[in-house]
Amino acid sequence: MRSMEQEHSAGGIDFYNPEFYTNRELSWILFNHRVLNEARDKSTLLFERLKFLSITASNLDEFFMIRVASLRDMVHAKYQKPDIAGLTPGRQLELLSVAIHQLVELQYSTYNRSLVPKLKQNGLQIVGRHEDLTKKETVFVDKYFEENVYPVLTPMAVDSSRPFPLIRNKTLNIAALVRKKEIGEELEFATVQVPSVLSRVVELPADGKMRKVIFLEEIIERNMHKLFLNYDIVCAYPFRIMRNADLTIEEDEAADLLKEIEKQLKKRQWGEAIRLEVAAHCDRRLLRILEDELHIEEDNLYVIDGPLDLTVLMKMYGLEGFDHLKAAKYTPQPVPQLPPGCRIFDEIRKGDILLHHPYQTFAPVVEFIRQAAKDPEVLAIKQTLYRVSGNSPIIAALALAAENGKQVSVLVELKARFDEENNIVWARMLEKAGCHVIYGLVGLKTHSKITLVVRREEDGIRRYVHLGTGNYNDATAKLYTDIGLFTCSEAIGEDATAVFNMLSGYSEPLVWNKLSLAPLWLKNRFLYLIDREKKAAQAGRLARIIAKMNSLCDQDVIAALYGAAAAGVKIDLIVRGICCLKTGIKGVSENITVRSIVGNFLEHGRIFYFENDQNYEIYCGSADWMPRNLERRVEILFPVDRPELKERLLHILQSQLADNIKASVLKPDGTYTRASKRGRQAYCSQEVFCEEAMAEAKRMYREEEQMTRTFIPETGHGE
Repeated sequence: MRSMEQEHSAGGIDFYNPEFYTNRELSWILFNHRVLNEARDKSTLLFERLKFLSITASNLDEFFMIRVASLRDMVHAKYQKPDIAGLTPGRQLELLSVAIHQLVELQYSTYNRSLVPKLKQNGLQIVGRHEDLTKKETVFVDKYFEENVYPVLTPMAVDSSRPFPLIRNKTLNIAALVRKKEIGEELEFATVQVPSVLSRVVELPADGKMRKVIFLEEIIERNMHKLFLNYDIVCAYPFRIMRNADLTIEEDEAADLLKEIEKQLKKRQWGEAIRLEVAAHCDRRLLRILEDELHIEEDNLYVIDGPLDLTVLMKMYGLEGFDHLKAAKYTPQPVPQLPPGCRIFDEIRKGDILLHHPYQTFAPVVEFIRQAAKDPEVLAIKQTLYRVSGNSPIIAALALAAENGKQVSVLVELKARFDEENNIVWARMLEKAGCHVIYGLVGLKTHSKITLVVRREEDGIRRYVHLGTGNYNDATAKLYTDIGLFTCSEAIGEDATAVFNMLSGYSEPLVWNKLSLAPLWLKNRFLYLIDREKKAAQAGRLARIIAKMNSLCDQDVIAALYGAAAAGVKIDLIVRGICCLKTGIKGVSENITVRSIVGNFLEHGRIFYFENDQNYEIYCGSADWMPRNLERRVEILFPVDRPELKERLLHILQSQLADNIKASVLKPDGTYTRASKRGRQAYCSQEVFCEEAMAEAKRMYREEEQMTRTFIPETGHGE
């Protein structure tokens, strides 16, 4: 794209210079450090710190299975093209190995030195090794093993007739060296999988005020001799492997996409081993066997001083009796414009309605589909589904609509990573109910969040549309911050129809009214909006950009931002995760700030503000500024035009720019530091949004109560 590169250069500065960019994967490591900082923050409640440490482990697992795996595939294929920061895949793996080992060391330092002692101070002791059990506890543990664990286990020996077993991805196992009793001299390898069907956190009988727990693998390790009766156990240590889980789907050659994905899902468990975690002090002979059999190189070995797989801490978080060490559970508040029991279509006709989740409840979105399913005037429902919950009320409502004779078309994205299996189940269920199910487009993921309801009314057909920045998932809607918009705008309704016609097979229309779509022209739309601010600044007019998203790594967009900043545009970016842009480069990015907010809720909304010479425009959408979103996915950007809703979105952006509790700021040296509180009152945007939603709900209830009093006639005692 040389022409675009030439366009984004000024004063002899090449805005595509690799020195102006941070590697995407290394930026992700910095993001996981920010999550880890929440676990290290002593001002955070103790069990919340456990939760954040668990999240860092879960994040790292997925990073290995997809991002590290992808880089290894490139190295195997001898792919040498450097990334936007000038790093080849091989060099990225070298740098990542160092960075990840440092991250893991910090994870376990946090666990061992900070969290475990602090838990004990607060009445919960983790028994790290079975050797530390009291006599009374050993009796309990051995009985627990025999009654609950032993019947589930499958010990695997390795000898001439039994080859090394296939170790499943992400499973926790115990490897052992064993020797035949009496006559045995030769060491043999054996292994047993720690069953995931049993709780890994086992509470020991209480003895006084202190509560104690032990991990299941310690109970099994203590009782290994009962699994190999004719052997002496020389040593036994837990281990865990991570495999390449990046699916390779040849969509063009697949006769049936659903069956092709089902076939690939089975391979995910047996992909190339790319990480081996072993317990510290593991016997060198045992370790050599694991490395050889799993083909693990030294860089991909992680020696762990503590329990393997810290996602177990999320189970610890669920222990009862420690509510004072957890954040108070927030209840999403009602949307004042959509009170419970209202007729949603009537309310939408009064004007566009904005929803801010999880501060406001996701229930109206579910109710929108439910009411449409039962309404005799509704003719059709069309919806895109990317990730839905395990027991989705939206799926149930769509099925009911089809059974009620509505035309129901649903695009279920089968390629939604790690939700493929779940989505296959939903797709089949919807088909059985009579819905027309589309499996996405060849070569593209459909990541847009849109619902269209076509309704027959007195003045003709009217289209009601819901657009969002997050998935139609009622479970994650309580944890992810997202924006939703209800509208019956004729222009957006026409565009929504065009979107679904395009997805189901018709060609796209020549003219669009309001919506911008990727991969068609959304990227060019963003580049145009950025360039418009640049030209305004060059002409001496007001120019500003505020953009909130999950990730920023598209080189063309970053180069455009550099060009605008160099021209004098003030740019504030709120980027939760990956950010390949650098701040503070002289003559390039001195006018750009970047901040990341990591709090109790996962920041997921995408909001884009452009000053437009005092006539500001504001947009929301499903796409981040990443090549995959702008070039390889179906995404939707929608404008918010109603003045009071624009003000509300601007308030959200301004609040996040003012956050000095959960915000970290990107420094010119590439590190992140906590936003400064110097001379300013403490301000946490997520807490402010909770308080505002609760205050708004109280006002709504007060107004309803007053209206009820007004309309109830007074009656005398004699009546």
